[in-house]
Amino acid sequence: MRKDPASRHRPTPHRAWRGIRLKRVEIGIDPDAAPEPAIIPADWSDQAAAGLVALRADRAMIGVDQAADAWIAPLAAAAERLGRSEDVASTLHRLVATRRAAPSPGIWQGRAEPVPGFVFNLPQFLDESGMFDAAAFGEAVEHAVLALSLAQPSAQRLALGMADLALLLARLDIDYASPTARDVAATIGALLAAHADIASAGLLARGIAPGCAITPVPVPASCAQPGLRAALLDARERALACGLRQHRSLTGLLPPGPVEMLLDVETVGIAAPLSALDSEGGLARWARARLAASGRTAESALAASLAGADPFGVTDAAGIAAMREAIAPVCAILPEVPSLPAPRAASAGRGKLPARRGGYTQKVSVGGHRLFLRTGEYPDGRLGEIMISLPKDSATLRGMAEAFAGAVSIGLQHGVPLDEFVDEFAFTRFAPAGAVEGDAMISQATSLLDYVFRHLAATYSQRPDLAALDLADDAAGVDAAAPLLPLDLPETGTGRPKRQRPVLKLVS
Repeated sequence: MRKDPASRHRPTPHRAWRGIRLKRVEIGIDPDAAPEPAIIPADWSDQAAAGLVALRADRAMIGVDQAADAWIAPLAAAAERLGRSEDVASTLHRLVATRRAAPSPGIWQGRAEPVPGFVFNLPQFLDESGMFDAAAFGEAVEHAVLALSLAQPSAQRLALGMADLALLLARLDIDYASPTARDVAATIGALLAAHADIASAGLLARGIAPGCAITPVPVPASCAQPGLRAALLDARERALACGLRQHRSLTGLLPPGPVEMLLDVETVGIAAPLSALDSEGGLARWARARLAASGRTAESALAASLAGADPFGVTDAAGIAAMREAIAPVCAILPEVPSLPAPRAASAGRGKLPARRGGYTQKVSVGGHRLFLRTGEYPDGRLGEIMISLPKDSATLRGMAEAFAGAVSIGLQHGVPLDEFVDEFAFTRFAPAGAVEGDAMISQATSLLDYVFRHLAATYSQRPDLAALDLADDAAGVDAAAPLLPLDLPETGTGRPKRQRPVLKLVS
């Protein structure tokens, strides 16, 4: 930890931050941005520091406590003028200091937003015994509604949402795609909605604003967390007794951004865990948590993986859709789900992969950029899923690569031949490109996608001719400083080589 030379000039932090060891780091919003100083708690990650850099209203506010106080202090003063007796400042500071919750970027930066929001980091509400702290969660929700309403008094729609549901379920040793997981998520979502109703009702100016009727939130028949369902029933009864609330809607999942980075969440919103590996190729945080919760070792998980089993509970599209359906009644804003293409005539719908599937992980470097390619196979050996991880690239590029791989996987499972993807994306030219290290079949690539699809063609489509092509001159011609997207299309007649007919060789 490096001592902050400017610490003597920094204002005294709020008492909620006292006793917390701090560290100073130099970091940019993404790997391509110029580094800036940031002071955060010693146990926070670089991702959290990057989130602070993106959120703070002034570059001079290098400390997270300063940046938080810049928006908390005015709200606390406004609450005091309204006669609110509770210590609003201490509660909001504690939410940020413990990474339990934080507001949307507009609140940090003092600008109006169409829908101001608050993100709640669900795993941080688990106590030492592994129980969800419903009372603390309810208090946090009510203070969040108060804060957003004071920051933007005219806002009729708020978006209080959850994050890192996948890690919460992993720590509870619950499969994301199971009915038990959906009951837990729906109970927490309903608890959030009920407490938001209570807080909004308390802000309603009786006799001035007409108000919106409070409707009963749905209550799941059961919940694996002891006491959580009872807490929901109590909050629901209190909310219904209020009758009316100030806001039209209170819950929702906004597009992810620096708030999730600051809270150091692994999966945004109610997103599912789609891979047990993190961006560095090691076990993801949720996967390690699942092993710890179940009492299994990494060795036993590796043995299960080699045997074709899934020891972690990686989720498919059906599990994601079921979770979304469970949360929808208590979440007014949900991200749009892209419509799936109509199945081809030769396909009888989507061919789902088995829960236990074969495949492999290929680690390579293309032009100095590390890439992990993971495949999932049907029992007959056909390719049905790919995952692409770029651990050293920017968050934007990593997200695009993961989304692209998901789209290709959906196409494969709906019967689109792998060869069509290969013909479309092999030989695309954009940086990074160059020498390939780690794959004996392919020595050069004109782009990351070129490598991925020529490798898949050689492995699954019996097209080793594509892997064996010498592209050293083509790869050298790609400008290393060029954009990481194929924005410049090749001229007619100078595009990718035509698909070559495989040469069959008879062997005895």
